[in-house]
Amino acid sequence: MTKLDCNVTSCIHNSDNCCCKSAIIVEGNQAKDSYDTFCGSFDENKDGSFRNVFKTPESRLEVDCEASNCVYNEDRHCSASHIGIAGDGAREAGHTECSTFKTR
Repeated sequence: MTKLDCNVTSCIHNSDNCCCKSAIIVEGNQAKDSYDTFCGSFDENKDGSFRNVFKTPESRLEVDCEASNCVYNEDRHCSASHIGIAGDGAREAGHTECSTFKTR
């Protein structure tokens, strides 16, 4: 499992810079840089008042990856021991990115 730090506090799944999902997907099949990637699991917390009381924030989770040009992509799975998802203030998935992305 990958250690995840997520600063996308506008996401409904974010709690204390961790994700409350057990797995996420990083999109960006043709990505050549981190800004070409995005968190496909992003869901906007539209009014900012939702608090996830049913799930525990996960600091380590499964990360599926569609960014085939990334050195950490091993058969559509992230092999990095630690990744960051960036995009504080995002209103849609395309405003986020995998800041750990590194071109092959």
